[in-house]
Amino acid sequence: MNGAQSLVQTLVDAGVTVCFTNPGTSEMHFVAALDDNPEMRCVLGLFEGVVSGAADGYARMADRPAATLLHLGPGLGNALANLHNAKRAHTPMVNIVGDHATYHSHFDAPLTSDVEGVARPMSHWLRRSRYAAEVARDGAEAVRAAMSAPGQIATLVLPADTAWDEAPGPATPLSVPARPTPQPEAIEAARAALASGEPCVLLMNGQALRAPALAQAARVAEASGARLFHDTFVSRLTRGPGLPAPERLPYFGEQALEALEGTAHLILVGTRPPVSFFAYPDKPSSLVPEGCTVHSLVGVEGDALAALTALADALNAPATANPVQPPKPEAPPAGPLTPATIAASLGVLMPENAIVVDEAATSGFALPGATAGSPTHDWLALTGGAIGQGLPTAVGAAVACPDRKVLCMQADGSAMYTVQALWTMAREKLDVVTVIFSNRKYAILQVEFMRVGAHNPGPKAMSMLDLSNPDIDWVAMAKAMGVEAERVDEATAFHAALARAIATPGPRLIEAVI
Repeated sequence: MNGAQSLVQTLVDAGVTVCFTNPGTSEMHFVAALDDNPEMRCVLGLFEGVVSGAADGYARMADRPAATLLHLGPGLGNALANLHNAKRAHTPMVNIVGDHATYHSHFDAPLTSDVEGVARPMSHWLRRSRYAAEVARDGAEAVRAAMSAPGQIATLVLPADTAWDEAPGPATPLSVPARPTPQPEAIEAARAALASGEPCVLLMNGQALRAPALAQAARVAEASGARLFHDTFVSRLTRGPGLPAPERLPYFGEQALEALEGTAHLILVGTRPPVSFFAYPDKPSSLVPEGCTVHSLVGVEGDALAALTALADALNAPATANPVQPPKPEAPPAGPLTPATIAASLGVLMPENAIVVDEAATSGFALPGATAGSPTHDWLALTGGAIGQGLPTAVGAAVACPDRKVLCMQADGSAMYTVQALWTMAREKLDVVTVIFSNRKYAILQVEFMRVGAHNPGPKAMSMLDLSNPDIDWVAMAKAMGVEAERVDEATAFHAALARAIATPGPRLIEAVI
């Protein structure tokens, strides 16, 4: 058994059974080891940003890490944007990054680079294997690091000779530390705030947005009258009948401050105090209302379910709460195709147990409200703000949950960052419906141009925000990569197209011209 074989078996034994790959010469022994192990599923991405984004989507739904296989520093560099998103989502992930053989590095071959320097900003745990005999142990420690709360990025640099040299065998999986238990003083501080009679808000993310924790949050809200909010961009939110529907904190800072106006106590559950996405002249960076006291019930690494349960019990809340569920929309929209009519169709047609991947950007603001009454589903959002996440995340979610329909709501400009994901959807026959919001512009930047106080844009500036001339042919693009596709520009036609796509297994794409 060589080092690569010992590493692959160690990963499998520790529960890492999917590897998203874009390999190169230095990783060929690892590729051969993947081939040798029938328990490891291998999924090829044609760009490293697809690989890292898919690993993110997989772990968000599987609650365990996937591995990535990347080629030296440049390959890792290509993956960084979606590693940033994964880090912000607290996604567990194990990156295997090949490198030159140890004895070859000093020759400074063209692909030689500072791999650790590239990896460090997006890694919680980083190690370079020195010898084949250490590779398996390093792999076991990487998995443990990745699985440590709240979920971490672990990067293992694998020199080629440590992969091909003989190794003693796989390492035993290591135990993962439990999430920290809630602190009694934090629970008491939150209880006192909620019992004060002053306006209170619970702001939630992470584990707090899963169904069991949401049920406890509903108990807290029923006992205290507190309002429930979640961060603008969530790693995973479960929605559906019987669960509370927390309000989404608005993206624009002034709207967020308006939504939180009058709040005397902001109680954080698995998140941090809200801040403006960017700095703007003469506008605050902090989105905590003036005079509001911030309480941290539980941090991102803590046990949100246990903390919310303890808080509800401390308030003598009823054993169960029955949140008012918004009515499920019934009527299909008609007329011009707009982001609002697309959202309405999704609300009507959402299948039970769907997974929604939301990278619709400016076109997606109507989506949460229109789907509030839909059947049970999970919502995955752009946690780190680095665009190009949607299509790869949909790939990973579909690999993790092959029995669930994945609905990818995707802005056209963002989609072009990682359009290669369509090919992977076709190759793996993934059950993903992609809706491209084809407004043919970076619409968010047209808004932001004014918000940052820049001068009135002229033709040259506006051309930098325009995706026409030529128009991107999304139907041709999708079909070239093996995905069936159609173009629509009217609400009734879109509704029919979405219904067909949801009813048909396998990948499909709808270009919605808006």
